[in-house]
Formats: sequence, C-alpha cells, structure tokens
Amino acid sequence: MNRLLISAAHKSSGKTMVSIGLCAALKQRGLAVQPFKKGPDYIDPMWLSLAGGRACRNLDLYLMERGDVVSTFVRHASDINLVEGNKGLYDGLALDGSNSNAALAKLLDLPVILVIDARGMTRGIAPLILGYQAFDTEITIAGVILNNLGGARHEAKLRAVIEHYTDVPVIGAIQHDERLAIVERHLGLMPSNEANEASVRIAGIAAAVASQVDLDRLLAISARPPLAAPAGAEVTPFPWRERTRIGIARDRAFGFYYADDLDALAAAGAELVPFDTLHDARLPEVDALYIGGGFPETCAAELEANAALRAEIRNAIVSGMPAYAECGGLMYLSRKIAYRGRSYDMVGAIPGDVVMHDKPVGRGYVHLAENRQHPWPRPHEMPGIPSPQSSPGGRGCERERPPLIYAHEFHYSSLENLPPDAKFAYRVTRGHGIDGKNDGLILHNLVASYTHLRTIGNCYWASRFVAFIRRAKEGEEPLPMRAVS
Repeated sequence: MNRLLISAAHKSSGKTMVSIGLCAALKQRGLAVQPFKKGPDYIDPMWLSLAGGRACRNLDLYLMERGDVVSTFVRHASDINLVEGNKGLYDGLALDGSNSNAALAKLLDLPVILVIDARGMTRGIAPLILGYQAFDTEITIAGVILNNLGGARHEAKLRAVIEHYTDVPVIGAIQHDERLAIVERHLGLMPSNEANEASVRIAGIAAAVASQVDLDRLLAISARPPLAAPAGAEVTPFPWRERTRIGIARDRAFGFYYADDLDALAAAGAELVPFDTLHDARLPEVDALYIGGGFPETCAAELEANAALRAEIRNAIVSGMPAYAECGGLMYLSRKIAYRGRSYDMVGAIPGDVVMHDKPVGRGYVHLAENRQHPWPRPHEMPGIPSPQSSPGGRGCERERPPLIYAHEFHYSSLENLPPDAKFAYRVTRGHGIDGKNDGLILHNLVASYTHLRTIGNCYWASRFVAFIRRAKEGEEPLPMRAVS
C-alpha cells in the first residue's frame, strides 16, 4: 500500500499546491490516486478531489477515534494514497502532539515529505531539517521538496547544504512561479467549484510539479506494508428499506460537504438530488432539503435575483418539509445577508438577519450537548444502530453525559435579530454556534446550525436525519425524545 504524508514546517509553505500537483501528475501516470486531508477542512479536499479524480477523505484526530481514522484510510485506499497535512508537521491542539500531523503519520505508518518554503534561505535550512528529525525520532522524514526557489543558483546552494549536513534527500525543487498560486480568501484557498477554469489551473500545477519533482523516487519512498482495518469499524450501519429523495444544494455558493457524510446518507437510504440555488427556478421532486456550507455572501446578488427558488424553498420549509442547513445554508435561509455595505434578500425561512464581519465569529472545534427538543430520533430509538456501549469507539452523540457532539465551525458571520423564544437543538459547551450558548435553530422541521457535523464514530446524524424524513413523509407520530440530563 503506497502512502505518504505531505507536510511542512509551517502553514502557507505550499504543501497544498504540491499535493494538488502530485495527485494530478500521478493520476496522469495511470495510477489510482486516493487523496486524504488531515483536519476538518472542506476547501483543500475539493481541489484534491478534482486533481486525483477520487473523493478526498478527511482524517481528523480530534473528531475521530484512532480506529475510525485507520478504518477510513484502509477502506478507501488505492494504488497511491496521499495525505495532505494541515499547518506544520508538529502543530496541533494537544500539548503532547496527540492530534498533530506527526501523530497521524505514526498511526498510519506514513513517510513524511516535508515541503519547505525556501525563500531567503541558504545554510539555515540544515538546522531546520535536523531539528524536525530530532524532535521526534519515531517520525520518518523521507524527503524534502523545496518550494519558492529563487533560481538555479539558489537551488544548487540549498542542495549542497542539505547533502552536506543531513541525510534527507531532496526529491523536488520548485522554482517560484506566480502562475502556480491559488487565489486565497478568508477561509483559506478558494473553492475549486468557484475558481474559473480550475481544471486548467490544476493541469498547469501538475506539469510544474511533474517536471521538478522526482516522481519515481517519491513512489519508491511511499511503498509500505498494508495496514489492517480495526474489526467492526463502520461509518453508518443503519439499514434502509426505500429510497428517500433529499435535495442537496451543489453550486458555486454551496459546496462544503464531507464525502463520508454523503456516503452515510446514501447508506441510510437517501438518494441525493442536486439543485442549483443560482439558476434553478424550481426545486426537484424531493422529500427533504440539505443545504451545506459555502460562501453565499460572494454570490448574494445572484441568490437574491433567483426569487422564484427562494420563495419555493421558504414555502417548502414553512409547510413542514424536513430540512437541514449548515453555516452557509443557515445564512441562505435567513431574511437578509449584510455584506460590504449592501443588504441582500435571502430565503426568509429563518426569522433572523446575517451580518458579515471582518474577523471570524466562530472558529475551531465545537462541543455540543443535545437538547431534549431536538426533533431527530435518537440512535437508541432506531433499529440497526448499535448501542453506545457496543459501538467501536468514536466521539459523538452518546459518549458523554450529557451526550456531546464533537464537530467544527468556521464563520465570519453572525445571525442577529432572532425572536426571544427561539428554540435550539444544541447547547454549546465549546465554541460559539449561533449566539455563544446555542446552536441548531429549530423551526418547523428545519434544523439550521453554524456547526458542521460529521457522521463518525457513533454520531449518526445522517441516519437520524433520514429516519426523521421518513417519519415526516409517512405521517407517523413523533418518536419519544429521551430527556437530556
């Protein structure tokens, strides 16, 4: 099983550009490339998916138990498995490094390729590499890729220094080229579903990387013995009888969806029917709606202009159609979005207004305690879901008392002017959510939150949502909700 971790000494070293180029270049060689991304990011995986031709999978040592991480990796493994790290190799929330990129490399036996932004560096590159080797001797730094080089002389000096002082091979040296940069925005890299001619950009990056990185040596370094998946680790073991049609917003405004969540919805019996909030005048024939995250503020004028679809969505939600919205989806369902001195009309299903800010309002990992008024059935009320005691690990809906959900948020907006009697599905114990204390606004059969959930461990949000849709569709009486202590 060929596998490797592309990491760096610090953020913004060019590891995403290198990872995109490697995925595309290796794919051009006829290899089946499976990309992975460490952490809760959405945007890098969109680029990696397009470059590799396979859905990128997120590996997160904070949200996932170790068994879940290994199981996810093994289940989706292919000819060559490339994991892009986040931030620097040893960066992470835990003081002991237990959720760092280095910890992931140990867990999955990943040789590390260190991408170094070499601008302005000469002899100083040697102690940097030696320090990274000495900091944790259990990590195999199998090679370095020099990035942003200032020319042939600069490259020659660095190669001589690294060869003289270290035993780490230089497997790539990429000259500085503005054409390789991907436009950045406040949430990181611009999403590939929004970048013009993304495929052309990826092809250019792939050509540059293929010509300046020794791909044969990279493949030799990546060869590793197979990993065994932990017994019993599953994503969503919920059985389904008939398909439930869920309309999912997939366009330039909304594209933040975890591939594993989409798989979990399908496994629970959902047929995902895409619709375009910018251009479709009507909703497709569906039983429910799922509107994920994105950048609705940058498409606000187009969203406002599509008044027909906004009205249809509002009427569907007010009439009781089950719906789930995350972050950008919540913003779209509000009355208005205030952005750069203008106010744009949105769907109006949520009696509140969104205001954009210059700095993040909520950023990072979130812990949620579920309130008793959450409308979705609990796992213990659903056939086929194992009890928390028998479930193989995982942080999620049933792990703590009160049950905690481990998730993530990243938003520059706030939802304001909500009525004082607003009902919420969650109490926030870590993070910000909607108001610093609550998240998961409940209206009709809608749950809308700033938090991005993941179906991992024993947090079966996908199965619960599908079960809720079936219950609403069949006109069943609500299942009894267990009180949260």
